[in-house]
Amino acid sequence: MTLTGKQKRFLRARANRLRPEFHVGKNGINTAFLTQIDDSIARHELLKINLLQNTDLTPAEVAAELTSQIPGLEVPQIIGRVVLLYRPALKEKYRRLSLQVAAL
Repeated sequence: MTLTGKQKRFLRARANRLRPEFHVGKNGINTAFLTQIDDSIARHELLKINLLQNTDLTPAEVAAELTSQIPGLEVPQIIGRVVLLYRPALKEKYRRLSLQVAAL
C-alpha cells in the first residue's frame, strides 16, 4: 500500500502533536527495538522516532531499515532527525486512524 499525497498530508497533520516514542542511539536498530516498534505501531498506527546525536545512522537509513524489516510499514515524513511511521492496525479495535486515511 502506498500513500497518496492527501493521505500523507493528513498523517503529518495528526503527527504534529505527537512526541517521539522511540529513540535510536549509538546501539542502532536491533531485534528488540524492531519488536517494540512492531508492537507499538500495531496499537497506535502512527509513531515518531527520534535519532539521537550519538547515532551513526541517517534518518533515511533508519527509515529504509524499518520498512524492510517490518511488513506494511510506510514512512509519510522524514524531517530533520525525526522519522514518522504509519501502518494500519491489524486488529479492528485499534483501527481509528486507518479508517480515516482509507476514506481520503
